[in-house]
Amino acid sequence: MAKRYPIPAKEARAEIEVKNSRFVATAVPAFTVEEAKAFIARIKAEFSDATHNVPAFLIGFGNSVTAHCNDDGEPSGTAGRPILAVLQGSGLGDIAVVVTRYYGGTKLGTGGLVRAYGDATKAVLEILPRAEKVPTHTTMLALPYNLLEQVRLLVGEWNGRILDEQFAADITMTMQFTTAKFPRFQDALRELSHGSLAAEIIETNEDTIMPLGTFADEAAN
Repeated sequence: MAKRYPIPAKEARAEIEVKNSRFVATAVPAFTVEEAKAFIARIKAEFSDATHNVPAFLIGFGNSVTAHCNDDGEPSGTAGRPILAVLQGSGLGDIAVVVTRYYGGTKLGTGGLVRAYGDATKAVLEILPRAEKVPTHTTMLALPYNLLEQVRLLVGEWNGRILDEQFAADITMTMQFTTAKFPRFQDALRELSHGSLAAEIIETNEDTIMPLGTFADEAAN
């Protein structure tokens, strides 16, 4: 089984100021080098008037990771490396970051630059929502109205997500569960309905991005 690891759930941005220089850090999930390069190009276009747009990324995780950074015109080793070092110490994979600098008129020196780029990266990681790539089943269930609230509670109990509810003669509910939790939901559903209800798997996805918290206890179960 592939090792699971946290990844960014979505794009995040944070800003710090150091001696009148603005440092704007933007982080995104990136699953290929091409995705990371496209993100870097987008940020450079968005902040085309900035003094520097310094990129770093980690594609993959652990032993099978592709790491890259450059200094985008800052003194060698003072910008890209500090960003990458923070990323490598974060425990995250599949992440790309660009720290944009607007020069404020006061030189920071090499030590100051290292700290500023590292601190800007830490600032965005502090607010970055985490997710995981996990195998999931998308499932469908037809149920009577009198069991709706109980089934909704059951979905939450087994860390599922309700994707859709259609109301007709019966209710048709579309749900998503990790493949590990789904059998236990099915057992609980059978027990609730005295064997009359069972959800049907309509799709399986090996790499669903699930926000951590939704399935935070999955690894422990």
